[in-house]
Amino acid sequence: LVSSCVRPLKRNNQAFIMATQQKEQKTNMSQLLPLELIDKCIGEKIWIIMKGDKELTGTLRGFDAYVNMVLDDVTEYDFAEEGKKVTKLDSILLNGNNVSLMVPGGKPEEK
Repeated sequence: LVSSCVRPLKRNNQAFIMATQQKEQKTNMSQLLPLELIDKCIGEKIWIIMKGDKELTGTLRGFDAYVNMVLDDVTEYDFAEEGKKVTKLDSILLNGNNVSLMVPGGKPEEK
């Protein structure tokens, strides 16, 4: 049963469509998806902070949907109780499961 009080809304369809399209354009222009941001970093230095006591810097060569990454010219920093251990590597494949934070541009003290 439909109540007699319920009436369909009358709208100026063209104005409503234009307003909706403008809202969508504003939203789309300001959105940058995480994988799009990572994609913009390919070929650039990146600083990666891992879960645990490791950090890496290197040049991002590629990644996949799971954020597994290929890095070149890598410096690995391991912060253990014994002190900081630094390891240089030519190239690595990094599992994205253990990544906590990614910072485009490399580590601050490297600049």
